Parts: sequence; C-alpha cells; structure tokens
Amino acid sequence: MFACNLFGVDRQVYYRRIKRKVIKETKAIQAVSLVMDIRKSMPILGTKKSYLLLFDELKPMKIGRDKLFDILRANHLLIQPKRSYHITTNSHHRFRKHQNKILDLEINRPDQVWVSDITYIGKRDKPCYLSIVTDAYSKKIVGYYIANNMNTQSSVIALKMAIQQRKNKEVPLIHHSDRGLQYCANAYQKILSKNGILPSMTQNSDPYENAVAERINGILKQEFMIDKYNLDLKIMQKIVKESVDIYNELRPHYSNYMLTPNQMHVQNQIKMRTYKTKNTCKNVLASV
Repeated sequence: MFACNLFGVDRQVYYRRIKRKVIKETKAIQAVSLVMDIRKSMPILGTKKSYLLLFDELKPMKIGRDKLFDILRANHLLIQPKRSYHITTNSHHRFRKHQNKILDLEINRPDQVWVSDITYIGKRDKPCYLSIVTDAYSKKIVGYYIANNMNTQSSVIALKMAIQQRKNKEVPLIHHSDRGLQYCANAYQKILSKNGILPSMTQNSDPYENAVAERINGILKQEFMIDKYNLDLKIMQKIVKESVDIYNELRPHYSNYMLTPNQMHVQNQIKMRTYKTKNTCKNVLASV
C-alpha cells in the first residue's frame, strides 16, 4: 500500500499535483529569465512595461499581467520607485524671463513643444550635469549633452542637437524651460530666435509646470540609474548615450499608450494623454 493511500489521497491525484507544481515552477523560472534579459538593458523597467514587451513569449505559457506580478513579487523582483531631487536652477539673474506659453495649449503633434532641463547625475568628486531637450508630445529625447559644469554652452549643445534632427522647420515650435540662467542667456535665446522657436518659461518653482522634463529625468535616473555611477566624464557620456538610445527606441511609455518615444514621434494621430495636477487651484496640465 502506498503512503498516499494511508492519508486518504488518491495516487493519481497526488502525482498530478506534483506535476502541476513542477510545471508552474518551470514557467516561473522561464518568466523570470525573460524579465532579467530585458533588465540587462533597462535595469529597473516596471512589470507592466515588461509584460507588454514579453507578451508574445508569455501568452503561450498562459502567464498574464497579474500572474507576472505574482511571480516577480515571489522572487523579490518588483521595482520600488525611488525619488531624488537636486536643485539645479538659478533664476536670480539679470536676463529676461519669458511667459509660460503652454498653460492652456493643447499639444497634438511632435515638434510642437520642446521641454528642456538640467539634472545632476554625478558625485561630489566627479560632478556631472545632463542637459536634455525632450519633445513634449512623444516624450522623445531629441537633444542632450553631459558636462562637468552647468555652463550655458552645455545647454546650447543639447539644443543644437535637437534642432539638427528637427524635420519640419516650417511648423511653429515652442521651447519650454524653467527660468534658469542657461536658458535666459543671450547665447541660448539667440539660437531660439534664429530658428524661429518661441521661448516659454515656468513662472515659479512648481515642478508641475515642467512636468515632462522632470518625468524624463526621473526615468533616466530611476530605471537606467545614470546617477549611480562615479566615473570619468567620457565614460559617463557613453553611458548616457546608450541609455538615451534604449529609452527612445525600446522603452514603452505609458503616456504614449505604450508606444516607444520613437514610434510616437513619427505620427500625430494619437491624442496625447494628460493629467490634471494635484493642485487644482492652478490652471496647469501635466503631461507625463
């Protein structure tokens, strides 16, 4: 007599239960392996976006989004978002500041509004600052430059990169930024004027007024961890370039209805997803 019969358990039921357990464990191992392969290039990509990218592989295994959450949770692989904030804006200067032109603007195409910002990604002994220009509609990073200082020239280089890849120079374009010295400087404003780009600036220190730029900074830091390194400038430049390329080409964006920034940037039929800010007393739309 088998031991399972002594406990009132049918032998076939017992072995089917073992077989199902082995199958579940095998599927879980395969799912974890697929997720970890993606995280080689996007180390802190969330579960929702991972599921979207792995849909074709997970569907035959009958693993849905909720099941993937359960598997990653059991393996302590869920992403816990972290926030870091460094003030890089110096708005106390003699240069002219411009009004916010995008408060009530409906953004419905690429190259309609660019948002610019500077974020700190270095360490004390090797400081690095990333100047970045992002298309507000597609969330594509169209220009960037990394330097060991916050000079206006770094922001100018990022702007020139964005202008160089701009395809339709006849349609109106607004450049939105904070009121930092770099963006108000004559050299920067001269380039905007020369290329027919209208300047727009935040009116206070509220991050919601430049929400797109803040969000992109957060993605690069939290998911690509570009601020965790303490390396020489040339190596940091390579790391940032690789991160930006992966972000533009491979990373699905929730506000793009899970299209990548590059996919969103080549069309204008999809309405941009926007969200009301938490501060309802301000007439501000945050598109993130």
